[in-house]
Amino acid sequence: MTMPTDIGVIDLMLDFPSPDQHDWYEFLKPQLREESRDYEFPAGYMFKDVPHVDGGPDPVGATLALMDHHGIDKAMIGVGGPAGGDGGGGDESRGVRAIRDHPDRFFGCFSVDPNRGMAGVRDLKRAHETLGIKAAQAFPAGFLPQVPINDRKFFPLYATCIELDIPICVTTGICGPRVPSACQETSLSDEVCAQFPELRFVMRHGAEPWADLAVKLMVKWPNLYYSTSAFAPRYYPPAVIDYANTRGADKVMYAGYFPMGLSLDRIFAELPQVPIEEHVWPKFLRENARRVFRV
Repeated sequence: MTMPTDIGVIDLMLDFPSPDQHDWYEFLKPQLREESRDYEFPAGYMFKDVPHVDGGPDPVGATLALMDHHGIDKAMIGVGGPAGGDGGGGDESRGVRAIRDHPDRFFGCFSVDPNRGMAGVRDLKRAHETLGIKAAQAFPAGFLPQVPINDRKFFPLYATCIELDIPICVTTGICGPRVPSACQETSLSDEVCAQFPELRFVMRHGAEPWADLAVKLMVKWPNLYYSTSAFAPRYYPPAVIDYANTRGADKVMYAGYFPMGLSLDRIFAELPQVPIEEHVWPKFLRENARRVFRV
């Protein structure tokens, strides 16, 4: 069960450090209770040792150095409007420049907003045409108004992802920020996978407290996947790791959370302790992401 160190990891959730990461979450402020607005980020009460890295004059270069140190070959970064991104909205122009300047190291995940209707569909198509984005992403509880995973507002975006042959990463389960989360219940992905069997749907941020249900649904639906974003490796749900070691070896993918809530030092110090079978490590760290995201 030894974790390989020379495989060329693909990180499915990474961004660039910024002096003031609090600005990333301005879109959530209208929904947050007063006491939650003082945290460095809206789920700050859940995390210890949140990274404090400003990136200096060259945050992209600093991030590349960290990636090289930890054996990360490629990383997916969020681009697009902040609403619904939940991927470290950050500086969009910086993300765009990074993708264009380092296409061998970074690929884009575009933040969609179902409340924008057909304008949102056009935004997604434009991002695919101009940036070559490899995925869409959505944070249902972060929209104003919130939009459930199986709401018809999402359907044009799901259909467009199929048309563009890209997956969509959707925050699933109870979210960290103190906002209602019923719109993200794991069970809602059941209808989406039934209605859109060609859609590659990636559950993001744990699917908790329904990890067992997430496994059941992945067994049921060939097009449903799971990424480990926003979880320190020591807290990966046991049901998901058990599934990855058995019939789900092709369904579970590594994703970090740097610099939003976890340092790469912490992630890669804890990863070797995760009881993943030796033959599963390459799939978990790289091969599944290459297949699902076409990178």
